[in-house]
Amino acid sequence: MFTLPALEAAETLIRRHFPATPQYAWPLLAERAGCEVWVKHENHTPTGAFKVRGGLVYFEKLRSKGVVSATRGNHGQSLAYAGAKAGIPVTIVVPVGNSTEKNAAMRAQGATLIEHGADFDVARQFARDHAAEHGLDFAPSFAPDLVRGVATYALELFRAAPPLDALYVPIGLGSGICGCIMARDLLGLSTEIIGVQSTGADAYARSFAAGHVVETPSAITNADGMATRIPDPAALEMILKGAARVVTVTDDEVRDAIRAYWTDTHNLAEGAGAAPFAALMQERDKMRGKRVATILCGGNIDLQLFRDWVLA
Repeated sequence: MFTLPALEAAETLIRRHFPATPQYAWPLLAERAGCEVWVKHENHTPTGAFKVRGGLVYFEKLRSKGVVSATRGNHGQSLAYAGAKAGIPVTIVVPVGNSTEKNAAMRAQGATLIEHGADFDVARQFARDHAAEHGLDFAPSFAPDLVRGVATYALELFRAAPPLDALYVPIGLGSGICGCIMARDLLGLSTEIIGVQSTGADAYARSFAAGHVVETPSAITNADGMATRIPDPAALEMILKGAARVVTVTDDEVRDAIRAYWTDTHNLAEGAGAAPFAALMQERDKMRGKRVATILCGGNIDLQLFRDWVLA
């Protein structure tokens, strides 16, 4: 999809907006998992999640009278943030009942918000139709510039951490894991990359097992960043070629991982952000004694959800 110089150019662009996020080896997490655990802190970006990297690269050369997209939150915040920097209006479609705090953050970044549909995939189709009807540009959640942007976090991680045996990455629509695969391959590394999904939203896990796109009738999970029903064919193709496997985790396992991050590192993770550590804990016997990284891809969890789910 791109070359190492193109990836490094994206990193240079992003440095103009915020510094590299940290990656730390946390000893208490290592005690829990029985292996060396490095965490890439994408919860430390200007929007609290990794997606902003893709938005900045996407808008770099875009000439548009307006952009429309769909999201559960972090992609929308990314586009709103980058659109404001570029002076391009952004409209975001979210499903009804979406995170109130992510909705507020998108509005605060300057986006116009439309609530429509029961889930992300319904909202995404409405966003496509809305863009076509009003002569605006539809911004997908998976596209080459978005992948090149988010791949910069993997470039930072691979160059800053010691050689990694494995890397656990959550899968929403696929830009994050595809970016990790591309960065690993461009650097010529042998790190095993493992995708993570929710048991209640496992379209990519089913598709990976089948070798082709498998849609699911629902995507029900508190980890809303992974709540997709319809895999992107281009993303799945990359995942099939570059990932070792896709692990599914329950909401209870994710809840326990959020608690572990808070008690062991005092970082607050949203559901998708904690899912990679939940998967590592599920596979800790397999990873014992190895050097492993997890992506804390975002920390944007609503206070009420945190109270009802994590503290309950």
